[in-house]
Amino acid sequence: MFGLVFAVLAWAFILTGALFVVAGAIGIYRFPDFYSRLHGAGVTDTFGADLMVTGLIFETLVMFDLADSWSVVAKLFFIGAFFFFTSPTSTHAIAQAAYVAGLKPFLHPIAKQDATDAEDFRDAAEGKDAS
Repeated sequence: MFGLVFAVLAWAFILTGALFVVAGAIGIYRFPDFYSRLHGAGVTDTFGADLMVTGLIFETLVMFDLADSWSVVAKLFFIGAFFFFTSPTSTHAIAQAAYVAGLKPFLHPIAKQDATDAEDFRDAAEGKDAS
């Protein structure tokens, strides 16, 4: 009974992780600027890979007895933890390096207008002449 439940859970995690990987790949292709594409890559690395590793842990429990597979499960757990902690850190480091190098994010025309309105409001609040 538990074998069937673990098998269904394993494939649910693996397929959901694969869906996130495909969505991240589409995001890398379709998003307009570097920072948005980096977000798509980060989601793919972190969540998609961790879901698939979790599915592999459940599949290992289905295929083998826990007494026989504890070392494989532990290794998969540490691989998932490694992805979980290093992927956001590396994504942040890449984004910070791009920002320091002078790469500005793409702003949609509506966002640009909102930013201009916010600057005008800030200038008016500080008593500066808005010209």
